[in-house]
Amino acid sequence: MSGRIAVVAGAGGYLGRATAARLATDGFTVVGIDRNEDQLKKLPAGIRYEAGDPADPATASDLIKRIGPVDVLVNTVGVYHPGGLMEATPQDFRAMMDVNAGTALWLTQAVVPAMRDRGAGSIVHVAARPGLEPTAGMLTYGVSKAALVHLTRVLDLELRPLGIRVNAVAPQLIDTPKTRPYLPADLLSHAVTPAEVAGTIAFLVSDAAALISGAIVPAYGS
Repeated sequence: MSGRIAVVAGAGGYLGRATAARLATDGFTVVGIDRNEDQLKKLPAGIRYEAGDPADPATASDLIKRIGPVDVLVNTVGVYHPGGLMEATPQDFRAMMDVNAGTALWLTQAVVPAMRDRGAGSIVHVAARPGLEPTAGMLTYGVSKAALVHLTRVLDLELRPLGIRVNAVAPQLIDTPKTRPYLPADLLSHAVTPAEVAGTIAFLVSDAAALISGAIVPAYGS
């Protein structure tokens, strides 16, 4: 690999795949990671991938070791499950926290040493509007995304003095083949595409955003 190295976690998903393609177009050498190897095989030609579950701390560390020092980390990993107070279960809560917040923590922990040694790096996590604004019927999901938002801000405080920028993008609804059947037409008309969110991510990791760190950028659509 040569040039700037970008790791896209969750690259087997629609947003991750769009982000990997966009960063490759922008001149990064991109490595996609995801627990689903079959989905990773759908990445555009020329994009390397490593299979493994980044929600597991040991696996996250091993994946980054296999890839080597990276300049950019984009974490698009996330899981959604609806339900309010009375529907919440211990298993659901743990899964939401482990995937939506834990993945961000363990991947950041894995990439920081090399970025710290270099004195530069950019990290972007994908949060969500319910993590910024309380939303009924999304209790465990909203709490886990709120944890990710707070984590992003704490990471900024710890890592900005080391030259490492940490930001997040917060979509509301993303128009994908997976979500489309469940969205009424009026909501679908306001949903954003994976490519649009990927464009915002690409800006945040670019030199044009060198002054931006600790931001949670809304991507709510029209």
